[in-house]
Amino acid sequence: MTTPRITARIADGIASIPASQWDACAGGDNPFLSHAFLSILEESGSADVSTGWQPVPVVIDGPDGHAAAVAPVYAKGHSQGEYVFDHAWADAWERSGRRYYPKLQVAVPFTPVPGPRLLVRPDMPDAYAAGLIAGIAAFADQNGLSSAHASFVEAAQIPLFEAAGWLIRQGTQFHWHNDGYDSFDAFLGDLASRKRKAVRKERERAVEGLTIRHLTGSEITEAHWDVFWQFYQDTGSRKWGRPYLTRPFFSMLGAAMADKVLLILAERDGRPIAGALNLIGADALYGRYWGCTQDVPFLHFELCYYQAIDAAIARGLSRVEAGAQGEHKLARGYVPVPTWSAHYIPDAGFRSAIAEWLEQEKIAVAHEQEYLGELTPFRKAAT
Repeated sequence: MTTPRITARIADGIASIPASQWDACAGGDNPFLSHAFLSILEESGSADVSTGWQPVPVVIDGPDGHAAAVAPVYAKGHSQGEYVFDHAWADAWERSGRRYYPKLQVAVPFTPVPGPRLLVRPDMPDAYAAGLIAGIAAFADQNGLSSAHASFVEAAQIPLFEAAGWLIRQGTQFHWHNDGYDSFDAFLGDLASRKRKAVRKERERAVEGLTIRHLTGSEITEAHWDVFWQFYQDTGSRKWGRPYLTRPFFSMLGAAMADKVLLILAERDGRPIAGALNLIGADALYGRYWGCTQDVPFLHFELCYYQAIDAAIARGLSRVEAGAQGEHKLARGYVPVPTWSAHYIPDAGFRSAIAEWLEQEKIAVAHEQEYLGELTPFRKAAT
């Protein structure tokens, strides 16, 4: 797999790449792109060959012999755990008598968090990012794969994929933005009166008789992970049928990245009954998993959205990203933002059909985002 000046290779898993070299490319802003997080997914048995997520990271070595650019790439045997849905594409391809799987996925498994997917060391030339794209496409071509997909790509990298001929798809998430607030009440002051009252009422009802605790670092023990595993199992079995993450994943996360973890627990009489797991980035709080053993009205909103806002304000973070989908987040002050994915389809006919489908979808998504933008709870500016 070559470009005129750059050679890309496939590594035997992310854990096989020295952590210092991977992190020199990934930077420290987004915890999900760290060597620690990705290798924990792999080594815990959450994202490996047995679960249909075979790690095949693409690496470009620099003149010094160290990794100069990397991309988290997986050979996928299914389309689960991606949050950008291509099941209809797979059905169409297989109805034509061909195999859609395995495919390549450039992503953080089970994690709909936007970020860079082409990770280039700051001292390396920009051409290395294009080299990664070329390497991924060549890998798909040389192995006769149906497609390659990069999901939740930061907007700044989308032009690189477009220039390489990848198809671009747009989606929507809901993020909370910190407009310099020094307290939750200051945030509420920007909401319309009726919405402000509704949020206050939800918060009062949610925490009645409960104690809310924020834990991070060494405060999180194995007993806490045991409890959270119960929460995660309950939510996973109801939403997906099979939870993606293994129990060892949480212990390994706590051991390697405790300072990046914020665990928010609701306790009744000293016993946790619900929890929300967040990761702390350089400028964002990322909400990932939630679960409970007792149903309490509005407690999901309290732990996942309102407490996350409290934590972001306290830490001076600029935003909260609370995961995929969820129009119910609008009423809680989370606003619609675009997300992006890129798709390499080698077959010309299949590519043409998907391109036409994406054009129609793009129109629908634009209309939806415009409509959702009118539903935010913030006070309307006087005209």
